[in-house]
Amino acid sequence: MATLWRYLKVQAFVLLCGIVGPIFLVIYVVSGRNPMMSWMLWGGLLITAVDILIALGITSFGARAAAKTQELEASGVLALAQVVGIHETNTRINEQPLVKLDLRVSGPGITPFATQDKVVASMGRQPMIMSRRLVVLVDPVTNDYQIDWERSALISGLMPATFWVSDDNRTYDLAGQVEPLMEIMQVLKANGIGIDSMVDLRSNPAARQQVQAIVRRAAAQQTPPPAPVPATPSFAPPEPTTAQRLQELETLRATGTISEAEYTAKRQQIIAEL
Repeated sequence: MATLWRYLKVQAFVLLCGIVGPIFLVIYVVSGRNPMMSWMLWGGLLITAVDILIALGITSFGARAAAKTQELEASGVLALAQVVGIHETNTRINEQPLVKLDLRVSGPGITPFATQDKVVASMGRQPMIMSRRLVVLVDPVTNDYQIDWERSALISGLMPATFWVSDDNRTYDLAGQVEPLMEIMQVLKANGIGIDSMVDLRSNPAARQQVQAIVRRAAAQQTPPPAPVPATPSFAPPEPTTAQRLQELETLRATGTISEAEYTAKRQQIIAEL
């Protein structure tokens, strides 16, 4: 039923874009099947047949992609793909650039592997690509994979990563913490819980407990910024008085540190500064 509905939508879109064929057929019928207009009959039939084949092809491709997504969601592994290279292809699809990505995929239960993928770099996807980290669903047997753009938005910061823990009466912000966010998504996937704008885990105590433990651990590992060290005020030592300077001079002469001539010259200098 879902495939039929998908086909009808695609067929309507294709006929709208390629409406020339049906128009030719209508004109031929309205003209009373005039032999002079028979080219419109055959032309209309050919164009309409091509439209139908295109719609069937698009529907089949969409159905296979949907089936692959469902299969990977059921049995695949959530892994992290590091974008190690981005290459232009000089191709655009619907005015959006098609780029080739060099990926390094690693995750629990799979051997890290390198791969390439061509993706449409739409405006919504570009920040995720430039963050150099994408979430992928991987078949652990064949290493067949699919980029999960919705989950990638969470680790790239396009989707809020705030968690309210009622037991602590506190909201935790894990934005930018890829590892705990990947752990949380793996817990949600294992419990059949999707990612949307808000996830309420009160109905699933086991998943709720696991997520809370991850959130608390991630918050505890966050290093608070060091407190500023107050500057120590510096004070210049007070200038010695004239009496103190003369006393020091007398001490230097008494200890033989300076000669009589140096004593006389320095004493005259101090007195002259009064």
